[in-house]
Amino acid sequence: MTGEDDDEQVYELVVDAAYAGGRLDAVIAALLVELSRTQVQRLIESGYVAWRGAVTTKANARVDAGDAIEVRVPPPEPVEVAPEDIPLAVLFEDSELIVIDKPAGLVVHPAVGHATGTLVNALLFHCKDLSGIGGVARPGIVHRLDKDTSGVMVATKTDRAHAALADAFARKGEGAIASPGSAGARSDARRRGGSIERAYVAIAVAAPPAARGTLRTLYGRHPVDRKRFSSKVATGKPAVTHYEVIERLRDGAALLRFTLETGRTHQIRVHAADHGFALLGDAVYGKRSPLIARQALHAQLLAFDHPVTGERLRFEAPPPADFAAALAALRG
Repeated sequence: MTGEDDDEQVYELVVDAAYAGGRLDAVIAALLVELSRTQVQRLIESGYVAWRGAVTTKANARVDAGDAIEVRVPPPEPVEVAPEDIPLAVLFEDSELIVIDKPAGLVVHPAVGHATGTLVNALLFHCKDLSGIGGVARPGIVHRLDKDTSGVMVATKTDRAHAALADAFARKGEGAIASPGSAGARSDARRRGGSIERAYVAIAVAAPPAARGTLRTLYGRHPVDRKRFSSKVATGKPAVTHYEVIERLRDGAALLRFTLETGRTHQIRVHAADHGFALLGDAVYGKRSPLIARQALHAQLLAFDHPVTGERLRFEAPPPADFAAALAALRG
């Protein structure tokens, strides 16, 4: 590794026989444990990777033994988002990461229409030392919850923690485990972050047809409304959601538990609505409810391996007051 252009890092790699035939992005991620595969793909797309003596933007290129690869990692852009004194419900915190119970209504990171008052603003005030590798608008963010979904979230404070957890969440999103002996599998063995476990509780306006089941579909943008997603698409990424009926409520409603194999945007809300049991109060995929002013969805459980110590961490948070009130009304 060499340094140039102030804090830019340059890595010079040579592919050995064990990685021959692997994808360029997977091989780089396997050799550079500081970077997640998502970060490597971003570097390739931005022209920061040279392969066989020339800059390439093809993440899926297949490498051969002896190939030379140069990876340039620019310094993180200065964070321009202002810290804000927004209260946080902290479940765990150390020098590497912070776990919080996010309230409903809190946007995770700045975006159009939400330049301030976000979780990132709050984290910058609380932590002062979030990892910069996530970009200007969302330092430390490795996953997200919808604005009106409450529950457990983790953010990172160091680049090594960010790389490990971002990679673990990315593998969760892919919905597949690398085959033994592949570059991806070798990369997994060298990383921290482990398998991500997530569980949600939700209130559905109708009970599913079975007490438990698995929804396994393709997933993509809605063919008509591009702001929505759909599991009724001809092409798309795989999405897998497991559900279980915890309790049957009045008016046909049900309290459900969801666990995820993949992590698509709005996945639980879309899968539930597309299969006939939309979530209570979901104005996008169902309809509004007088019982709750948002979708009745709460991220109750998050478990992962600590990115540095390897210790298995498990965090749970009970549903907030609005969810509990809606549940009580439907038990009445």
